[in-house]
Parts: sequence; C-alpha cells; structure tokens
Amino acid sequence: MKCPFCGHADTQVVETRESDDGMFVRRRRRCGGCDRRFTTYERVELTFPQVVKKDGRRVDYDPAKLRASFALALRKRPVGAADIDAAMARIEEKLLAEGAREVSAQRIGEWVMEELRQLDQVAYVRFASVYRSFEDVDAFRSVIDEVRR
Repeated sequence: MKCPFCGHADTQVVETRESDDGMFVRRRRRCGGCDRRFTTYERVELTFPQVVKKDGRRVDYDPAKLRASFALALRKRPVGAADIDAAMARIEEKLLAEGAREVSAQRIGEWVMEELRQLDQVAYVRFASVYRSFEDVDAFRSVIDEVRR
C-alpha cells in the first residue's frame, strides 16, 4: 500500500480491528518513508454476473428490478417483506454460486418462479402468466393445474 502523503511503497500495519458488525476491517498503517500514519478499510466486494436479456443485450444485475418483480407479483397478497428479502437472498446466492460472468434473464426468471411458488400460489400464477407470455386460456389453465398438483 502506497503512502497517501509521500507515495512511498513501504507501509507497515500497526493495528488491525474488525468493525462491530464484521462488515469491514480497519487498519492503521505507518509509512516507512515519512513516518506518518493513516487508516485504510477493507470491505468485501461482491461482483454479480451480467444479465443477458432475450434480445442479447447485456445489463448489470439490478436488485431493484428483482424486488419490483416480486412486489408486482405479490401485490395485495399476504406475504411479508422479510419473506421477500429471504427469497431475494436465495436468488442472489445462486447468482454468486454460479461463478459465471453472465447469466440469462430466463434463468433468473425461473428462480423467481420457484421462489414465488413457495411463497404464494396466486403470485406464482400471476408471474408465470406474464413471464411465459400466455397466448390463450389453455396455457393459463395448465399452470393452474400444475400448482394444484
């Protein structure tokens, strides 16, 4: 780590402390050149894969879009915010566990459907009707029959 005061490359860690919540590490350093002290912070940086849309465009993963999908499907349904947060966390774990640089929007949609199926059957059918672009009543009926089983 270079000294921010003189640019000297030799700095020594004098003290290390973890934050109360465990989300970052604080390090006090001393420069070997000018003998001044400064503080650095280390945080975990999670990198989500890019989302590949149906038309081939690549966009950054946006948790707000995922939350909006859940909110729309679960509108006026008896599902709490904690349950939605837990479902989103499971999907984000899957995204990170994939270890890929890109993931298709279709795959994320399937994960959302799995979560909605567990949370609320009506929300599952709502989401499936839009996600799968039902063209007739029979397609709608097949999803309802699937839920009943």
